[in-house]
Amino acid sequence: MVNKATKPTDALIGHDAWNIQLDKNGNLKHFLTTEGLGSDILTNILDTAESFANINEQSVKKVPLLRGKTIVNLFFEASTRTRTTFELAAKRLSADVLNINISTSATSKGETLLDTLQNIQAMHCDMFVVRHSDSGAAHYIANNVAPNISVINAGDGSHAHPTQAMLDMFTIRRNKGADFGKLRVAIVGDILHSRVARSQIHALNTLNTGDVRVIAPKTLLPVDIESMGVNVFHDLQAGIKDADVVIMLRLQKERMKGAMLPSEQEYYQLYGLTEERLLAAKNDAIVMHPGPINRGVEIDSNVADGSRSVILNQVSYGIAVRMAVMTMTLGREKSGDEDTQKNETAGESK
Repeated sequence: MVNKATKPTDALIGHDAWNIQLDKNGNLKHFLTTEGLGSDILTNILDTAESFANINEQSVKKVPLLRGKTIVNLFFEASTRTRTTFELAAKRLSADVLNINISTSATSKGETLLDTLQNIQAMHCDMFVVRHSDSGAAHYIANNVAPNISVINAGDGSHAHPTQAMLDMFTIRRNKGADFGKLRVAIVGDILHSRVARSQIHALNTLNTGDVRVIAPKTLLPVDIESMGVNVFHDLQAGIKDADVVIMLRLQKERMKGAMLPSEQEYYQLYGLTEERLLAAKNDAIVMHPGPINRGVEIDSNVADGSRSVILNQVSYGIAVRMAVMTMTLGREKSGDEDTQKNETAGESK
């Protein structure tokens, strides 16, 4: 029997788990998954991110929206890119940031996860940004924190990575416009183990994307993948034919059990995106990848660095999207006047 005080599991993600993401007024309190959230919430995240997108070009890259707030990056699983962008996003909102090194924390000495949470809560923080190798960890934490604390899921097991999905939606919208209904989006690679893919699929369908496709060998697809509202392909070129967006996924080798692939070389021969194979997509198709990239495994360097690649844009947009989510969750107790927040943002950015 699992001790829920020490090890969160998939069982902790109930069918109604997304309900805890919203407060009694329907505002975002936690951001744990894109599943179950309405298009109004997702569009609001994208619109709010738009107001922050150009802050990197300002001489003063800060706004005061979260001044006085304390945000804790609680990473039980290593990640440089995600933790860094969350830290930058928090600092650009003028929040105080605390990075907890879990590898040297009390949890490695036998303290339970709940004990760790209660001790950090005693420091009067306002938000936990959580990354964990167990699916359900973020939901478990959100269910056990004090009512005044918000939780953002920075990736849990193979379950969800909602801010990555939203920065991907933001990247698509900036390049292809706001009408997702006109788009054909192809997601290629290890769907089975990818929390990013799950969050992307939920977000794309919520935003009414015209055609969502997944392309992978059968061994790297969940058995019930069709129930998520996607069209399934096992041939790369057939799957990306006339696609507007091609999203390549990293092989999740650390989560694979047994021989799911003959070899990386054979995978590249069948599913690696090359310039020649990309010709099957539309002439103006964009290529995306959540990173880190395995060059020569899932994508050729000429494509990753080519004119159709927006991979580095994804990284840049990640800061704006995470600023948006933090503002929406921690800014709920403000006056509620969106115009006040927008004016404050604009004034600080001049």
